Amino acid sequence: MKAPKTDNKPSFRESVFIIIFEADTRLGRLFDQLLILAILLSLIVIMLDSVEDIAKQHTPVFAGLEWFFTVLFSLEYLARLYAAKRRWRYALSFYGIVDLLAILPTYLALVFPELNALMTVRTLRLLRVFRVFKLTEYLSEVTLLAGALSASRRKIMVFLAVVLMVVMVMGTIMYVTEGPENGYTSIPVSIYWAITTMTTVGFGDIAPKTDLGRFISSIMMLMGWGTLAVPTGIVTAEMAFHRETKVTTRVCRECLIEGLGAHDNYCRHCGAPLLDHTRREKTS
Repeated sequence: MKAPKTDNKPSFRESVFIIIFEADTRLGRLFDQLLILAILLSLIVIMLDSVEDIAKQHTPVFAGLEWFFTVLFSLEYLARLYAAKRRWRYALSFYGIVDLLAILPTYLALVFPELNALMTVRTLRLLRVFRVFKLTEYLSEVTLLAGALSASRRKIMVFLAVVLMVVMVMGTIMYVTEGPENGYTSIPVSIYWAITTMTTVGFGDIAPKTDLGRFISSIMMLMGWGTLAVPTGIVTAEMAFHRETKVTTRVCRECLIEGLGAHDNYCRHCGAPLLDHTRREKTS
């Protein structure tokens, strides 16, 4: 008896999921590229609309374009909800909330005009570019940088703790040295001065008046040069030793974890079975 033929062709819902959540297929890359373009154009509209002279001359145009992008992103949000196997998990995820906040202000301002100030929240659409930039050609670089930052986080935390102790000690010394009569009215204010000096920002709102204070300031400035270079050196060293691995934009439909292996059969995070890679290739 012949075994029944199995159809490896993905269902419509699975095809939608692969296209809008991943970028390893031709349609997935095209979708993400068009989405980047739409996000950047919508941000240009938002920025031009904030210029009073331009906004007055082209109010109907900006209003029409804003509604166009809002409807477009609303359809994309609904498509993501439709494709996600666990819709609430996507809706309550970081990017799910960002997607919602990117479209919600326009609808709220329509119903409640007094909430028009919330329209500035639309700039959150810029955050969506970071998700879309998971395109395959960028993913290896992103993974390398993320791995280096993760590996060096403890060293950076120790470094920040040392810097915090230094600015607290130096700020206290400056409070004693200069005193309230020279603008160092409290230890917190003196610590603020120490931070701005060590980071070489130097707003100039507080400056030492005594010779000893200027000498301490000079030491802080010289320390600042070396201090700024330390985190860069830590991350750079980790990047040099961090092993770059082959990653993809595959996404688990259960937990929405990204970056799964091209030929993985199960999610390494939740153990759920993944869409067969041969079926994914059929969406190309």
